[in-house]
Amino acid sequence: MKVDVEAFNRGLRELNTLPIENLVQEYLNQGVSAQAILNDGLIQAMSIVGEGFKANELWVPDILLAARNMQKGIDVLKPVLIKEDIPARGVLVIGTVQGDIHDVGKNIVAILMKARGFSVVDLGVNVSVNTFLEAVDKHRPDIVGMSALLTTTMQGMENVIATIRKSTVDRVPKLIVGGAPVTQKFANEIGADGYGEDAVCGVEAALKLLDK
Repeated sequence: MKVDVEAFNRGLRELNTLPIENLVQEYLNQGVSAQAILNDGLIQAMSIVGEGFKANELWVPDILLAARNMQKGIDVLKPVLIKEDIPARGVLVIGTVQGDIHDVGKNIVAILMKARGFSVVDLGVNVSVNTFLEAVDKHRPDIVGMSALLTTTMQGMENVIATIRKSTVDRVPKLIVGGAPVTQKFANEIGADGYGEDAVCGVEAALKLLDK
């Protein structure tokens, strides 16, 4: 049975969480796999929401609403996902760089990465270089994700990347950056391993890096 992504898109925009929860449960009851519901329903619908935001058709409150509803849908899926034995993909350390307190995109990435089987260590916002480095030493992540929404704070990403690479960590994680002002050109200039134009692209970039 094919998943109706438009139905999920509508569900993510509802003020009440029940429509998306009921939709997920309905597909489960019809025998659709949790992975199909996640990938073809929730994640694809969030991608549509993201496109609407980039086109200035949706606003930050819409993104926050969609992220909340998506999390509720994933909560319904969790018990089934565990039974389907999704392979553990690795560890992600993620945070918004120092001086920046914006976290909408970061939070969506964290939700999506958890859904894909990652153990996520969310450092929050205004994260210093030392805090990133301590988290790398402690958790030995496969990926470190950095987010920024300001052109002034995104410059701090270069310092985080350089510090992690110069540290005594025996296994340097893949380093990914993202956020509204960040571009592929900037990511290349600061030596990032990957770049995500939006939350969904960031997740795909992370998965591709690990598959190399």
